Amino acid sequence: MDQHYALVYKCLQNDRKAQSELYQLFAGKMFAVCMRYASDYDTASDILQDGFVKVFNALSKFGFDGSVEGWIRRIMVNTAIDYFRKASKLHVMTDIDEVEVADSGSDHFLSKMASEEIIAVIQKLPQGYRTVLNMYVLEDYSHKEISEMLGISEGTSKSQLARAKALLATQLKNSELGYGRSEKIR
Repeated sequence: MDQHYALVYKCLQNDRKAQSELYQLFAGKMFAVCMRYASDYDTASDILQDGFVKVFNALSKFGFDGSVEGWIRRIMVNTAIDYFRKASKLHVMTDIDEVEVADSGSDHFLSKMASEEIIAVIQKLPQGYRTVLNMYVLEDYSHKEISEMLGISEGTSKSQLARAKALLATQLKNSELGYGRSEKIR
């Protein structure tokens, strides 16, 4: 039996030490996931806390057929999405037909940035852009899945991704040229 499976089993037996150990084992990684969706530390902390409440409430539904970390990560992502859906911050999105964004190889810029810089830039993106970027690029959801989860069209999902990539590329270019590393993306 996988060591994480054994830990989950102990948690299911209401072993408080095991519950604390499970939290400590995954809190850091899951906080990083929450930070990618949140615009600040406090919001990420709230999402993390809500996510772990959901994890512990749903442990009996864990099927012991996949990665514990992957299962917890999915709950965190869904918690972040729910958090922002409830806050009604995603309705700033525009349909793809209304936008023309030149996406000329902006992905290579991401590979040149340190992970801390990427997270900082992602946090400055408008909420809709940030959410779609995280879901598509980092969580590997399709545009169809994103549209269903967020209640938006596939075109809107594609538009948000293209705009997010363009803003990231602009921010990196500014960083490379020494312009306003701390400037907020608009």
